[in-house]
Amino acid sequence: MKFAPLVRASLLVSAVALLPAATAGLAAVDARSGPQFGKLLAIYQLVKDNYVDEVDDSKLLKGAIDGMLASLDPHSTYLDGASLQRIETMIDGNYTGLGISVVQEDGAVKVVSPFKGSPAEKAGIKAGDFITHLDGVLYFERDLDEAVAKMRGPEGSSIRLTLFRPGRDEPFDVTVTRGVIELEPVTHELRGDVGVVSVNEFSRNVGRDVNSAIVQLKQQVAKTPAGKLAGVVLDLRSNPGGSLDEAVALSDLFLEKGDIVSQRGRVAGENQFYRAESVYRGDVLKGLPMIVLIDAGSASASEIVAGALQDQHRAVVMGERSFGKGSVQSLIGLDRNSAVKLTTARYFTPAGHSVQEGGIDPDIRVPQLSDPDAKARAERAVRESDLRGHLINEAALDDKELETDKQDDPRFSLTAEELKKQGIKDFQLHYAIQTLDRAAGRPALARKN
Repeated sequence: MKFAPLVRASLLVSAVALLPAATAGLAAVDARSGPQFGKLLAIYQLVKDNYVDEVDDSKLLKGAIDGMLASLDPHSTYLDGASLQRIETMIDGNYTGLGISVVQEDGAVKVVSPFKGSPAEKAGIKAGDFITHLDGVLYFERDLDEAVAKMRGPEGSSIRLTLFRPGRDEPFDVTVTRGVIELEPVTHELRGDVGVVSVNEFSRNVGRDVNSAIVQLKQQVAKTPAGKLAGVVLDLRSNPGGSLDEAVALSDLFLEKGDIVSQRGRVAGENQFYRAESVYRGDVLKGLPMIVLIDAGSASASEIVAGALQDQHRAVVMGERSFGKGSVQSLIGLDRNSAVKLTTARYFTPAGHSVQEGGIDPDIRVPQLSDPDAKARAERAVRESDLRGHLINEAALDDKELETDKQDDPRFSLTAEELKKQGIKDFQLHYAIQTLDRAAGRPALARKN
């Protein structure tokens, strides 16, 4: 297994940060280990001597390591073989498959989000769907890596997924044709005189790419009757995160000074503060109105950006409460074929707010009314606070407070069918653009989103 691609991800908040391999003898039991390790070795020997079938040492060792790390939090884990290769592939961002992010929940494979423009998204797979069968084979309480490997395959080949979607009575089948997944981190478009910049992941050069997108939007709008941008929507929905450095670089585009994020760990060396450096000589939008769109799939690096721009009063945050992953993981290599991904720090917004568990609350909550299944899926949405053994927020958040964003809001009463008749495909984006229209002092334009 090559570790070279992992070096590029030295500061990741949704993936990992690479640290040197531990050099101490892994099998050593010294005075710091305590008597409990003697019990562990005794149980190991008991199993070896008495279990009904002969047991492989590597299986017992992996089980012990998995159990140890699982007792900490859901993001600390042991990686080897396929699981380590999956991390490497995720960082490379280039593979053949469906273009879908999944987790295991209570033994089932659950869709976190399909990547924008991916075969999965085009086939209609949505965040919150449960994948019960792959080509007719039940995948329940099986290794997640096994399911991921099954979904990947040669470009042009197809796979049949059986989905259970909250809000629907019966499971249904979807056939997806695999394709080459080359994630496009940044896309942009002009809607009238409003620029829409979508950031799909925080890979290398995202800050630079967003700056280029804004330059192109300014050039595009200069050729229209409007002449200049009225504002920008920064779309971070379903963005699972990525590089901490790129989250800082993106925030720095719109801030002239002040804090962006800080991270604090038990070890002093993990404590760091990141501040705006005006790399682009100040706010590239020169104070133009700005809206940041987030949802339950916006995690980690996305939450850093939303939290920084919200706390610095630079942007209005709109949408749904974000995922709530406010921790940093470090990848510690053990040898060429195995590593430990360990949670080593929490991060905090400029106002000192820990994103862990609670996430980022939008300034204006806007449900996705154009999706007829959105409400049912929102009721089953999995966030950090729902994960078993999640890291506790030091502020001791009340679970009832974390559920308030699921309440109905009388301001938004249109149905998906009514919006469809109006040609509105993305209500959250539509509402954001209308808000910028009102900020510009003119009636909201009837734009099809």
